[in-house]
Amino acid sequence: MIDAHFHAWSLGRGDYAWLTPDLAPIYRDVQVSDWLVQAEPHGIQGGVLVQAAPTAAETDYLLGLAREHASVLGVVGWVDMLATDAVAQVERLALQPKLKGLRPMLQDLPDPDWILQPALTPVLDAMAKCGLVFDALMVPVHLPRIATLIARHPDLTVVIDHGAKPSLDNAAEWAQGISALAQHSDPARVVCKLSGLWTQVEPNSDVQVLAPWVSHLMTCWGPARLLWGSDWPVLELAGSYAQWLHWSHSVLKMCTPAEQEAIVGGNARRIYKL
Repeated sequence: MIDAHFHAWSLGRGDYAWLTPDLAPIYRDVQVSDWLVQAEPHGIQGGVLVQAAPTAAETDYLLGLAREHASVLGVVGWVDMLATDAVAQVERLALQPKLKGLRPMLQDLPDPDWILQPALTPVLDAMAKCGLVFDALMVPVHLPRIATLIARHPDLTVVIDHGAKPSLDNAAEWAQGISALAQHSDPARVVCKLSGLWTQVEPNSDVQVLAPWVSHLMTCWGPARLLWGSDWPVLELAGSYAQWLHWSHSVLKMCTPAEQEAIVGGNARRIYKL
C-alpha cells in the first residue's frame, strides 16, 4: 500500500504562507517519522511527499527528507515556472531520482487562466520530456483550463489532486467538469487522487457525507485511474488518518481485490514511476 499524497514541514523555514496559527490542529512541525506513526500500523510503508510551499528551497528540503527516509518513494516539488531559467531548473531537478513531479499551487493564484499562458509552454514541455508528473492543485473553476492544458500537451502526465476540491456550493459545476475531464482525456496519463475531500466540508462533518463525491469519482475515473492518498496532516482538520483509511476501505469493497490494490498502490507506482 502506498499513500500517494502526504506532507511534512518545519514551521521555522518560514515559507508556508497559508499555514497560520488559525489552523491550530496542524500548526506544528511535521516529520516523515510522524507520518509513519500514522501509516505503518495500517500496512502503508511508502508514500509520495508533496510540496506545501511555493519555493525552490522547500523542494530541496523535501528531497533531503527523501534521501533520509526510504519510506519516501517520491517527491512532488515546485519550481518558478516563469523564471528565465525554469527549463534548466526542471532538467536539473529531474536528475534527482526521487523527484517525480512538480506542482504549481493553482488554487492560490488569482487568475484561473494562469496555467494557460504561452510563457509556460517550454516548462511544461520540459516536464513531459523529463518524465515528470504535473500535479494539479486546483478547484472546479480550473477543470476546463486543465482540459485545455492536457490537449495542448499530449505527452504530459497529469494528476488531479484531491478530486479537484469539490464543495457543497459548487457540486453541480464540479460533477459536470470532472466527468468531462475524465471522459475526454487519455486514461494512461490523466488520473485523479482520492484524497483531500474531507476537509472540503464543514468541520466535524461525518466522513459519510463524502459518499456522493467519492461515488462520482469512482464512476468517472474507474479503479485504474484513482490514486488513494491521505493528505495528512491537513487531513487532521477533519478527522484522523485511521478514520479516512478505514472509510476508504469500506467504499472500495465494491471493487475487486485487484482493483483495490491498484487504487491503494499500483496506480501510484505506475504514474509516479516509484
